[in-house]
Amino acid sequence: MKLEIQNVSKRYNRNKYGIKEYSLAIERGILGLLGPNGAGKSTLLKMIATINKPTNGSILLNKNNIIKDPNYVRKQLGYLPQDFGVYPNLNAYEFLTYMAALKGVGGPHLKKRIELLLEGLNLTEVATKPIGSYSGGMKQRIGIAQALLNNPKLLLLDEPTVGLDPEERVRFRNLIVELANDCIIILSSHIVSDIDTIADKVAIMKDGQLLSLGTQDFITNQAKNKVFETEVSKDQLQFFKNKYVILNTIRKKDSMLVRYISEDTNTSSTPCQYNLEDAYLYITKTNSVHV
Repeated sequence: MKLEIQNVSKRYNRNKYGIKEYSLAIERGILGLLGPNGAGKSTLLKMIATINKPTNGSILLNKNNIIKDPNYVRKQLGYLPQDFGVYPNLNAYEFLTYMAALKGVGGPHLKKRIELLLEGLNLTEVATKPIGSYSGGMKQRIGIAQALLNNPKLLLLDEPTVGLDPEERVRFRNLIVELANDCIIILSSHIVSDIDTIADKVAIMKDGQLLSLGTQDFITNQAKNKVFETEVSKDQLQFFKNKYVILNTIRKKDSMLVRYISEDTNTSSTPCQYNLEDAYLYITKTNSVHV
């Protein structure tokens, strides 16, 4: 399995692009798609899912052009959009059976498949209740279940952990890791913790453009020698915010402990250990390109 995105652009008008000259390739495993809200993540996933067509460029799955032949990818696709909707009067069994029919999934093993998904997503106890009575997190898990119904070879998940509590997030991550050996998974999020424990590769985007692509170590190392910590007075804090990318602040009795990003290593501040979130903020705030 190989997905190739080649110089793809989505242009809305003369001056506005949703995606601009975007290229990447991914084989089996998990790609974490990171970017702030409005970066173009959902636009990209909709084009891969053949919901929208790009203005320019090609999208290939196993060398097949899915823009010209969308049915090739649709047979192998699982997709959870950000604005996923449900039928509130149906229970989980009824809804998933209906979604399976839409996907052309059936046969004697369908019931068992649905039961396994409901169990894996901790929905068995509420499976006979109307979905309209579910919490936001439960509805999100139903959305994940419908995306997995056809045992997809390409799985697109747009902000899949919205509404999930910490325990549900762990369960979700474990499920995704199990699936990653047999398919391509693209997981879109603006929350770094959704990505950093499971992604094989990370793509960071902003304003419709790819800023950085690589392994987590490659991305994280972009923040090397750029993260510092210092103590400033409360009056100096605004100056620091204007001059540097602030990662976090800790209020002390008479001062503020500030952790920040700077490319100037000639400083009296204390160098800090850096992580993926630091690199993400450095890359997106400075528009630093590392592809």
